[in-house]
Amino acid sequence: MKYVVTDKIYIDLLKNIRKYFYDATDTLHKGRNEIKVVSFAEKNLVVKSFKIPHIINKFAYTFLRDSKAKKSYFNSLGIIDFVPKPIGYIEFKKFGVLYDSYFVNEEFKYDFTIRKPLLDGKFPNKNEIYKAFASFTYQLHEKGIYHLDYSPGNILIQNKNDEYIFKVIDINRMKFKVLSLDERIKNFSKLWASDKDLKVIIYEYAMLINEDHEECIALALKYSQAHKNIKKLKKRIKGKKVVD
Repeated sequence: MKYVVTDKIYIDLLKNIRKYFYDATDTLHKGRNEIKVVSFAEKNLVVKSFKIPHIINKFAYTFLRDSKAKKSYFNSLGIIDFVPKPIGYIEFKKFGVLYDSYFVNEEFKYDFTIRKPLLDGKFPNKNEIYKAFASFTYQLHEKGIYHLDYSPGNILIQNKNDEYIFKVIDINRMKFKVLSLDERIKNFSKLWASDKDLKVIIYEYAMLINEDHEECIALALKYSQAHKNIKKLKKRIKGKKVVD
């Protein structure tokens, strides 16, 4: 095994993560990867278990590139103000190559994700949330942070006395760079927002970056529709129902 931890009190958790994870009953997500809440040292921690990679990726993650767990941990350290507090990661090898891996962070008590106001037409204070979200994204971009899966479920929101606090998750796929206007606007394309909602977000964002809001909105709508078209095409190819 190989692990890195922020505080030695969590070493036992990391070394025995398989048992702690198996025994935990509070599952947040179960799909390709599985996410559970684990209680340890009087704290609730979120543990993400990454899918065991296929044989080619086992070699790739061992010898050519960092595992998703490792990238999640070190990316979190690099953007500490924008994510739930990282605790550590651990990798297990079998026959000399990566087998399973886990990433641990403190639980962030969020009230909803950005998906909620985007889908609920009567959600209270939608415009205030969108403006706060535009400001949060602006801060990310100004720090050179480009989240490659900036989708609704990966943006957590806590309402604290009508002040909206945002955190991003699923951050193993990121780039750190100076962003062009095109890249900044394209980063909103995976929100699956309606044109009306997207216009509110982009108008506020354009004001923050001091760019023409009409140009930014037109660009955002183009990228958003292109992303939706690709997703819908993939669903049709798989024989799934497509809702416009």
